[in-house]
Amino acid sequence: MRLVSTAVISVVFSMGLVMGWTSTGVGTAQPQRLDLCGPASRSQLRTTLYFGSARPKGSVSELEWQIFLRDEVTSRFPDGLTVWDADGQWRAPGGRIDHERCKVLLLVHPDTAAAREAVRTIIARYRKAFDQQSVLWETAQVCVAS
Repeated sequence: MRLVSTAVISVVFSMGLVMGWTSTGVGTAQPQRLDLCGPASRSQLRTTLYFGSARPKGSVSELEWQIFLRDEVTSRFPDGLTVWDADGQWRAPGGRIDHERCKVLLLVHPDTAAAREAVRTIIARYRKAFDQQSVLWETAQVCVAS
């Protein structure tokens, strides 16, 4: 009986993997894209970036942030964006909880190689300009109606 149960569970699990992934070639599985948006909207990506403000010598000033936003972000995503201030926290390698003020940037854009490269460029330029170890990047598919 246990063998039958294990076999049934394995088949169901395997079917779920096959249904959720489509093969695009030998050994290269990619997630299947679902068009959930319908006729009244279109699929886009929502990218949220979290920019820390602390750096080895002080912090990123509001003026520095505004100049970065104008020169690096708006020039790449001129159709619109949203920014807000936030307080972040994370566990440092030694186990201590650290806190930092940050800017959160929300972009909604087409799912294109050019847009993804623009996001990578923004992250790289912020890290270099303001001595940052990282910029948190999250992306999700969203439906946009205008």
